[in-house]
Amino acid sequence: MQSDTQAWAAVGAALYTADPQQKVEQVRALRWPLAPMPEVSAPPLSATPGRPAYPLLVGPKDLPKRRALHTQAGRFALLHALAHIEFNAINLALDALYRFPGLPEDFYRDWLRVAQEEAEHFVLLRQQLQRLGGDYGDLPAHDGLWEMALDTAADPLERMALVPRVLEARGLDVTPAMRERLLAAGDAEAAAVLARIESDECGHVAVGSRWFRYLCAQRGLE
Repeated sequence: MQSDTQAWAAVGAALYTADPQQKVEQVRALRWPLAPMPEVSAPPLSATPGRPAYPLLVGPKDLPKRRALHTQAGRFALLHALAHIEFNAINLALDALYRFPGLPEDFYRDWLRVAQEEAEHFVLLRQQLQRLGGDYGDLPAHDGLWEMALDTAADPLERMALVPRVLEARGLDVTPAMRERLLAAGDAEAAAVLARIESDECGHVAVGSRWFRYLCAQRGLE
């Protein structure tokens, strides 16, 4: 298979596209097999991947206090926070594809699939926000996930350890309780979306664990 820089340019373009709908469409359009990853490092990691002007990004302590889920405003706030996580997860998966050269082909196949599943999660959650009368960007959010991308940009082992195996795993830990609370509040539709996301995210943690183990074995680490 000949090197095709256009294929990798499409990955980079999706990563740095700001408009959420355009990003989703570009991620959906990516097709395997991509050409082999060029044996050079990608451009320096930007401090700001493609993302819209809203939501406004603030520190975690500056986020408004969550309201009870039996209120529409409370459910909207929860779903908005989850949509923001999934939007960041698209960028994190694209960056894993784009950032780390020289790994086996299956690494890039796995992270392309993750990026496409994260895009679908974002779409599902955005539809729920619109059902509740708002949209993504209506509430402030924090930038903790992308800060982790910056912190792990130099080493795929650190990325695999800290993003899928810690951050995504923590999300899986709390998802069942959130789903039950949505059901108790009478929002079965939103609860069903979380069930779909939870199923896929189990696979994402497994992908991270697979490549964490691979990189540990490659380096002779426990």
